[in-house]
Amino acid sequence: MSAAGPLAELVVGRHAGTDGYVRLDVDADVWTALAQGCAAGAHDLSALWADGGVDGGWMRMALGGEGLRAIVSLRTEAGAYPSVAAHHAPAMRLERAMRDLHGVRPVGLPDSRPWLDHGRWPGRQSDARYEFLTAEGEGLHQIAVGPVHAGIIEPGHFRFIANGETVVRLEERLGYVHKGVEGLLTGADIARGAGIVGRISGDSTVAYAWAYARAIESALGWTVPPRAVLLRGIMAELERLSHHINDVGAICNDASVLTINARCTLQREDMLAVADACFGHRLMMDRIVPGGVVADLSADGAGRIRGLLARIEETRAEVLRVYDSMPSLQDRTVTTGIVSADLVRQYAAGGFVGRAAGRAFDARKNFPYAPYDQLPLDLKTRTTSDVDGRLLVRMDEIVESLKIVGLMLDRLAPGDIRSDGPPPVAGEGAALVEAFRGDVFMSVRIAADGRLARVHARDASWFQWPLLEAAVEGNIVADFPLCNKSFNCSYSGHDL
Repeated sequence: MSAAGPLAELVVGRHAGTDGYVRLDVDADVWTALAQGCAAGAHDLSALWADGGVDGGWMRMALGGEGLRAIVSLRTEAGAYPSVAAHHAPAMRLERAMRDLHGVRPVGLPDSRPWLDHGRWPGRQSDARYEFLTAEGEGLHQIAVGPVHAGIIEPGHFRFIANGETVVRLEERLGYVHKGVEGLLTGADIARGAGIVGRISGDSTVAYAWAYARAIESALGWTVPPRAVLLRGIMAELERLSHHINDVGAICNDASVLTINARCTLQREDMLAVADACFGHRLMMDRIVPGGVVADLSADGAGRIRGLLARIEETRAEVLRVYDSMPSLQDRTVTTGIVSADLVRQYAAGGFVGRAAGRAFDARKNFPYAPYDQLPLDLKTRTTSDVDGRLLVRMDEIVESLKIVGLMLDRLAPGDIRSDGPPPVAGEGAALVEAFRGDVFMSVRIAADGRLARVHARDASWFQWPLLEAAVEGNIVADFPLCNKSFNCSYSGHDL
C-alpha cells in the first residue's frame, strides 16, 4: 500500500455485500496507512466505532471515495489500537467519545480530555473539571455561553475567547444530552431497535429510521415492496423540505427580519399538518420500519401533498424575492461565517455545509439507493461557504425536493407497503442515507439469537460541529447566532 493508503488498493476486485460495503480485517500497519490516506485526501472517513468491548474487541472504520465503500476492522490489543486522530484530525472527537463509552485506548490520541463523560456517570471516578484550551494576548477575554440557552434549544456549552467583539477562538463542549443510545440498542429486538433509532435526533427521525431499516434489510436479505420504497422517499423529502424552510426563516430571524421567519414558520406548520393527515404523525416518526412502512398514502393524501408542494414553491419564491431585495439582511449573511473549502473537504462535511463550500457530495447521488437510483437529482453547489451560501443551498434543495416528490407521486403504483421478513439470523448490514443536514451512517450487527448485537449511528453533525468553530473565528460575537443557525448541527444526534 502506498503512503497515501488509497482505498482502491484494498477494495477493487473484492466482493461487496448487498449494502455496497466491502468488509476487511486489517492489521495495525494497514489501519494506520488508511488513516494517513484520509489525511492526504485519498479517501474520506465516514465513521469510526468500537465493537465488542475492551477485551478481544474490534475497532471499525467506514471509508468512502471514488464510488468505493469499505468497512475495515482492526482487533484491539487489550483495548488499545493506533489512533486515527493522530493522523487525521476529524477523528478526534469520535475517538474521545469511544474511549468514554467503551474504554478503548487510542494510542497517540493528541487530545486526552473526555468528551461525552462529564464526570457524572455512576460507577466511574473521573475529574469533573474540564480544561478548555487557552489563548494568550493583550486584551483577550473569555465569554461563556450555555449549556442552558434562552428559548427551546438543546444544551451545549460555547467558550469564546474574544478581543473586544472579535472572536479569536470558539471551543465547544457537548455531550449534555447523552442518552446511552448504543447501550439501549444492544440486546434489543429489531422492532424495539427501530423505535430507539427513530428518536436519536427528532428532526431527522425519517432519515434515521430509513438508514436503520436499510441496514437491517441488507443484513437479512429482506426485500421491500416498490410502493413502500417510494413512500419512504416521499417522507424523507417532506422532512427535508420542512427543515430547510424552517432554517431559512430562523437564519433571517437571527438577522432581525421577523417577517420572513413568520412566513417560513407558518409554511412549516402547514407541512406538519399535511404529514399528520397523510401519514398519521406530524414528524412521520415510526412510519418507516424494516420491511417497508406502516402507513399508506391515499389518493386524497397524494392530492394534499401536491397542493402542499405548490404552496411551498410560492413561499420559497416570495422569501427569496424579499431576501434578495434587502441589502441590510445580506449585509449580515454575506461573508459572515466563512469556513475554508479545504477544511470542509478534510472533514468530508456533507449537506448544505459541504455543498456551500463546493463539495458536491450527497448520498442520494454519490451512493444512490432506491428510489433515488431511478430519479434525476440535480445537485447544486455554491462556493462562498458563508451564511449566505448555506442559506441559498437550502433554497436550491427546496426546488429539487419539490421536483422529486412530484416524480415519486407520479410513479406511485398500487401495491403492498410492507413485506414479511425472513427469520432473524446473525448478520451485518450498513447504510448511508441523506438527511436534511447531511449523510447519516448506520451499521448493525445481528446476533445468532436474532437480537441486535451492536448498532452504531453517526450523524452528519459529528463532522460539522468542528467546522462551526472555524467559521466563527474572526467574526463578531453578535454574529455567532447567525453562524450557528446556518449550520444547525444536532446536539441530540451527536450526544448518543
